[in-house]
Amino acid sequence: MTLATRVIQLGLAAALTLSSSLAIAAEKVLIVVTSHSQMGTSNEKTGYWLGEVTHPYKELVEAGIEVEIASIAGGKAPVDERSLAEADTINQWFLANSKHNTKLQQTLKLADLKASDYKAVLFAGGHGTMWDFPQDSALQRFAADLYQNNGIVAAVCHGPAALLNIKLADGSYLIAGKKVTGFSNTEEEQVKLTKVVPFSLQDQLTQRGASYSAAANWQSKVVVDQRLVTGQNPQSAAAVGVALVNLLTTK
Repeated sequence: MTLATRVIQLGLAAALTLSSSLAIAAEKVLIVVTSHSQMGTSNEKTGYWLGEVTHPYKELVEAGIEVEIASIAGGKAPVDERSLAEADTINQWFLANSKHNTKLQQTLKLADLKASDYKAVLFAGGHGTMWDFPQDSALQRFAADLYQNNGIVAAVCHGPAALLNIKLADGSYLIAGKKVTGFSNTEEEQVKLTKVVPFSLQDQLTQRGASYSAAANWQSKVVVDQRLVTGQNPQSAAAVGVALVNLLTTK
């Protein structure tokens, strides 16, 4: 083998490696959290549920996928303090790393973002989503644009509140005729918030034409229907991340 041939081979190998790295980097995912902090008319505070951000986030970044975090209002998003009390090693991993944690302390404003810059969006849960996700027009436009351009839309726990009013170009609801899951009526009853939340997530998903199913309370369940991914509860968050990784990396 001549020196010139060897140089060409090395150059091709480097180019292929760079191309592969760029392909992975191009798979960018946006996690969206709530900006709502008041639990209805009660004196309780709410917000996003930390583990529903950190668990799928870790699955994605460990697969080499870039993740950004946005909220409805932008800036520091309100966390449900109850989720901080969990002895969760993944939460601890996330909070201990300023590179990750800063993304929640300084969230992007969803209305300022372009769906074309992302391959997938994940709507994280927490009871706050029940108040600000369903009626946000920027959220609806972003998710519809992304989905109609072959992107993936995902949501976990109360995050599917985001899906209720997303309409496609033909006027149909994104979730109509699709299989989904989300926080169940029996789980809401168990946490004694049925009369506090503004609506039943399970019932509203069904009313929008989705085929809803659930596992037993607090058991992990993820439903994948083409490019729509939903998880039932906090216990499903990591599995939602795995499902996203599989969809993004399977060509």
